[in-house]
Amino acid sequence: MIFSAPSGSGKTTIVQWLMQEHPELRLYFSISATSRPPRGTEQNGVEYYFLSPEEFRQKIDNDEFLEYEEVYEDRFYGTLKAQVERQLEAGQNVVFDVDVKGGVNIKRFYGERAMSIFIQPPSVEELRRRLEGRGTDTPEAIENRLAKAEYEMTFAPQFDHIVVNDDLATAKAETLELVKAFFDCQGTVCCD
Repeated sequence: MIFSAPSGSGKTTIVQWLMQEHPELRLYFSISATSRPPRGTEQNGVEYYFLSPEEFRQKIDNDEFLEYEEVYEDRFYGTLKAQVERQLEAGQNVVFDVDVKGGVNIKRFYGERAMSIFIQPPSVEELRRRLEGRGTDTPEAIENRLAKAEYEMTFAPQFDHIVVNDDLATAKAETLELVKAFFDCQGTVCCD
């Protein structure tokens, strides 16, 4: 299950709701790798796999990632193919909460074995209202997020489904139905 969306679209809220309220779906986040050091009580193999920048680059050279990005110099984030396979072999339905490029790359790798959902705000104006309502960003940061959101929304047609989140309860229900239908189609016995 691949989920992507511009910041402020409600993706995280929807994904967390699916995972908490529908345990029968057996949804588990993929555990990403990063080259940043652990923060606080983070543990290797739990929140992230912590690698040095050199180790990360070696894994890139060995084609071990489904997707990765160098966010800042020597600050990498990515999804290891072997980790996802371990989770799938353990009977987990893996959830990817990734940026649009990562989502497109993961879908390309897994093809019909994966479903990609783009959570979209009803409009850029509504997204602006939501971001301003959070009260967590400066006006400049909001403008940067909106510019990025407009760019990210150009990727929406590359996803299997677009869920427009103009009403959270409706968006949750629509997403749940898409997930259940996908699992039914895949022959995964998960929806008791």
